[in-house]
Amino acid sequence: MSQPDRYAVIGNPIAHSKSPEIHARFAQQTGQNLVYERLLAPLDGFERTVRDFIAAGARGANVTVPFKLEAHALATELSVRAQAAGAVNTLRFSDDVIFGDNTDGVGLVTDIVRNAGVALHGKRVLLLGAGGAARGVMLPLLDEKPAELVIANRTVAKAAELAREFSPPHGRVHACGFGEPEGRFDVIINATSSAIAGDMPPLAPELFGPGTLAYEMMYGREATPFMRFAAQAGAATRDGLGMLVEQAAEAFLVWRGVRPDTAPVYAALRASL
Repeated sequence: MSQPDRYAVIGNPIAHSKSPEIHARFAQQTGQNLVYERLLAPLDGFERTVRDFIAAGARGANVTVPFKLEAHALATELSVRAQAAGAVNTLRFSDDVIFGDNTDGVGLVTDIVRNAGVALHGKRVLLLGAGGAARGVMLPLLDEKPAELVIANRTVAKAAELAREFSPPHGRVHACGFGEPEGRFDVIINATSSAIAGDMPPLAPELFGPGTLAYEMMYGREATPFMRFAAQAGAATRDGLGMLVEQAAEAFLVWRGVRPDTAPVYAALRASL
């Protein structure tokens, strides 16, 4: 049997990453001959780590915090969604080409539309935060043609800058502070890091209702403050574990040309939390 193709997730820190487990399950399911490892890159040594990995015969890599901007700069070719995101979480190596892609947004949209069964087309969507996580999902969200996409952020100027960048031709995008959105939204996505601090953006409960999906990009065993607040206001809630699995499946497709079945992998990860 031929040597397995090599892949890895590169980050700092990296020990917590579930990507090796996810891709091992994908490879077993699809019959792909590959190995997938964790690579801890020094904070000042991302490019060297990637080039050494390529020299060792690697075929691709996932990139996580804090190297997504450096991966974008290192890529010699970029997908449309990576260009829009300004960041790269998936690298594919072939000949002298380093192809950079960003699968975060499509992972989020797939989890909401297919797995949660919530349409985004023609709906009011509120995106909380205007940092890298928000930017990375803007284009795939707008590709679903929501009636309106509102970006709320603590610093309104940063939200306004993001809204200007993605306004027509992409769609109707508005910016405001956390306390300013009005009316009920169909989908509210928390792209801030508030869950890490055990906090949440200051939102009015009237933004949520029985028809609202409150989506937390973070995931864990317990509901986050954002999810608890939304549930008290009558909304359905979902964390970002499905997004993690779906973005990994999209990366697997970029590398191997086959899309794995995500449902059993999601179920296994959920059970292990």
